[in-house]
Amino acid sequence: MHDLVIIGFRTLFLYALIVLILRLMGKREVGELSVIDIVVFVIIAEVAAFALDSPDEKLINSILPMLILLVIQFVSSYISLKNKKFRDIVDGDTSVIIRDGIILEEEMRKQRYNLDDLFQQLREKEIGSVFEVAFAYLEPSGNLAVFKYEDTAPVLPLISDGYIDARHLKIQNKTEEWLVKELRKKGIEDPKKVFYCSFENEELKVQLKQAYL
Repeated sequence: MHDLVIIGFRTLFLYALIVLILRLMGKREVGELSVIDIVVFVIIAEVAAFALDSPDEKLINSILPMLILLVIQFVSSYISLKNKKFRDIVDGDTSVIIRDGIILEEEMRKQRYNLDDLFQQLREKEIGSVFEVAFAYLEPSGNLAVFKYEDTAPVLPLISDGYIDARHLKIQNKTEEWLVKELRKKGIEDPKKVFYCSFENEELKVQLKQAYL
């Protein structure tokens, strides 16, 4: 009877603690969780299960790892916010799967994404043929973003948080030298001062970081 009371109390306490931790971690859809988020969730679940399976163990032995995991998640989120390279490693980056009706086989192999997955997601978006597609992007979440020829062309950032995105430049058939030259025309010598930059309607759009406004 005593163990049942302890298990009941721990269940309620851990439920409240985990809800609090998840709220502190921020609001994100399940499909948008990073690798670190998923690892944190899995370990928290294991720690909570251990606390319920072992009522004789001190509860602090389960609470402490959860709090450490929360700190790890906070630190990784802060680094991701400040460092795009770290963000790309953890969250991944967008990949072009179809361009002008042509399936990019090499990119599919790199992403371990097969034709069955592609055709399924195209059907879900009511796309009857690959040849209807101007661009299809595989997002880090695993979702497929599809643009037909009559749709507005998707815009990819050429610079994010001061980092030049070489992959996005290549997609738009541009070079880093071209980008630097265009920035200089606008009086910007250092790309690291740029918060966001894109190429839209044959024009370079630039937003500087607040510190340089």
